[in-house]
Amino acid sequence: MAYPGYPGQAPAQDPLYGYFSAVAGADGQIDQKELQQCLTSSGISGSYQPFNLETCILMINMLDRDYSGKMGFNEFKELWGALNQWKTTFMQYDRDRSGQVDGNELAQALAAFGYRLSPQAVGVFLRRYGVNNQIPFDAFVACCVRLRGLTDFFKRRDVQQTGSANMQYDDFITGTMSF
Repeated sequence: MAYPGYPGQAPAQDPLYGYFSAVAGADGQIDQKELQQCLTSSGISGSYQPFNLETCILMINMLDRDYSGKMGFNEFKELWGALNQWKTTFMQYDRDRSGQVDGNELAQALAAFGYRLSPQAVGVFLRRYGVNNQIPFDAFVACCVRLRGLTDFFKRRDVQQTGSANMQYDDFITGTMSF
């Protein structure tokens, strides 16, 4: 039997399905509010604050391959894996366990993911996602989602892998605003 968003396997065999199914509607999908509820009840954020709705929207957009504005179970599993990586890295660089990272810790965390960003680029993320030069966990996730999307978008345009890409203004706007 096939299940929505989970072809070929009974979802009851997967421990993540309990979190997912507790909030998924009859369509077997979750929207941004349901994702927020699911992540909050799962405890994925640890002792940190629940994810804000904007972060949940970004996470769904990152994996929403059918442009439905919702997430099926396979997409949820993929997100869960990414969240665990981001959480592990965040905890590693949140050395004082404040639930926030500063600019230096942010730069180190992003470098651990393989991003080679200039201090100016790190500063842009710090200003966009930080409060008083500190970035809480859910904003760190939003930063990682945005950086992943921007990087993927750029790589698709940098066909010769030179670190440079040419694009039309409209392509830039639609591409960078889609996540």
